Amino acid sequence: MKGAQAIYETLYRAGVDTILANPGTSEMALVRALDDAGTIRGVLALFEGVVSGAADGYSRMAGKPAATLLHLGPGLANAGANLHNARRARSPVVNVVGEHARGHVALDAPLTTDIEAIARPFSRWVRTIGATAEAGRDTAAAIAAARRLGGPATLIVPADVAWSEGGTPADTPAAMAPARPDAALVDLAAGLLGGRGPRAMLLLGGGALGARGVTLAHRIASHTGARLASETFNRRAARGAGRPFIPKVPYMGEAAEAFLKDVDVLLLVEARSPVNFFGYPGKRGTPVSPGTRVETLAAPGEDGGWALEALCERLGAATPGRLPQGPAPQGPAGPIDAVSLARALAHRMPEGGVLCDEAITSGLALPEVLAAAAPYDHLDLMGGAIGGALPLSTGAALGDPSRRVTCVSGDGSALYTIQALWTQARENLDVTTVICANRSYAILAYEHLQIEGRLPGPRALPVLSLDRPAVGFAGLARGFGVEAVTVDTAEALDDALGAAGARRGPFLIEAVMAPVALPPRVT
Repeated sequence: MKGAQAIYETLYRAGVDTILANPGTSEMALVRALDDAGTIRGVLALFEGVVSGAADGYSRMAGKPAATLLHLGPGLANAGANLHNARRARSPVVNVVGEHARGHVALDAPLTTDIEAIARPFSRWVRTIGATAEAGRDTAAAIAAARRLGGPATLIVPADVAWSEGGTPADTPAAMAPARPDAALVDLAAGLLGGRGPRAMLLLGGGALGARGVTLAHRIASHTGARLASETFNRRAARGAGRPFIPKVPYMGEAAEAFLKDVDVLLLVEARSPVNFFGYPGKRGTPVSPGTRVETLAAPGEDGGWALEALCERLGAATPGRLPQGPAPQGPAGPIDAVSLARALAHRMPEGGVLCDEAITSGLALPEVLAAAAPYDHLDLMGGAIGGALPLSTGAALGDPSRRVTCVSGDGSALYTIQALWTQARENLDVTTVICANRSYAILAYEHLQIEGRLPGPRALPVLSLDRPAVGFAGLARGFGVEAVTVDTAEALDDALGAAGARRGPFLIEAVMAPVALPPRVT
């Protein structure tokens, strides 16, 4: 058996049956092995950033490792931004990266790079296969590392290792259940919650935001009066009607400080203590008040569900309080802004749907308004490297084809990875993409205001704008094989979402947003 076949057979034995690919010459033995092995499905993406972002989405929805096939160091570098997002999301991704044949590396051919050095910032584990006989063993180690460490594992495959005979597949040990936190932390948390009411907060992240976790957290909050919140950006959160509304810590620093200012005790459940995305002149780096006591009930990667269940038992929180029953969402009217966008999405969200959210400034109303939507899963961009939503939605649809995926992206973000639409068309994926076309990097105008105390001037503004010419997203989508419309009213957006949800395959809606005026100076 060739080394490439041993790699694929090892992946398949571990339950990995799909590889997201953008290969080159050094990976031709791995491409041929798709035919020879006959077990792994290859899905082509036209840019490596789409490959890595789709792997992140696939893993979040399929509940198992995803695999990528990338071409040498430059291909891995192109994938880096969305591998960063996958690392922050703790998504198990196995990167199979081709390398020159071992005897060719010393010749310093044009594409020669230090692939291990490129891989390290975006990977939790890196290894180069040293011999064909080790191909199966090292692949199994990569799968185990991606599961255990929670994030990308990068396996570098010299071309001659892949094309040579002598490979043997290996079995990967079964995935281990996440570690349970120390029971003493449950006792500590119970004591800290006692008598504080809303001055105590449970901050949820990771797996604690699944359907079981949010139900248990609601029981604790109903029993103690504590507040619930989630991290600003989350891997996968169960949201919508019939589920507790768990507000996010706001992205904007001042709003986050106001949100957290009355919290005496902050209990972290698979979450990190909040920090501001960026540093600002004269401001602290965290919105958490200096006097707040911060304690960890379950660290990221630990079993937050078990911790919440144990805390319920310790507190005697047997039954949850009643969830509010609001009216069913109605279609919006008027111009398209953050609120009407959220109302249209809530009105048209299918039960069991998936929302991949990179709307940025256009998405500020989404969490609260979508609380009334049909039950759905909310997937955020985890690492802040923009251009994640279109690939994320592509992978989510591949990872769970039974669910309709809605992608909401800012126009600037979408242009980083617009090629994802082609893969959606080729695979006929049930993805509705909404492009929030405000013709600018609007978030950066806000950030300029925060740091410089004024809006961008006439020479700076063109660096942050997307007009002259405006990008025609509907035309771009059609060029990639995806049906598309452009809308400029909330009623038309609502109708387009309804039409998209009633059909199979991908559809894009270019939503022309109403202009938003920022204040002239920081207040």
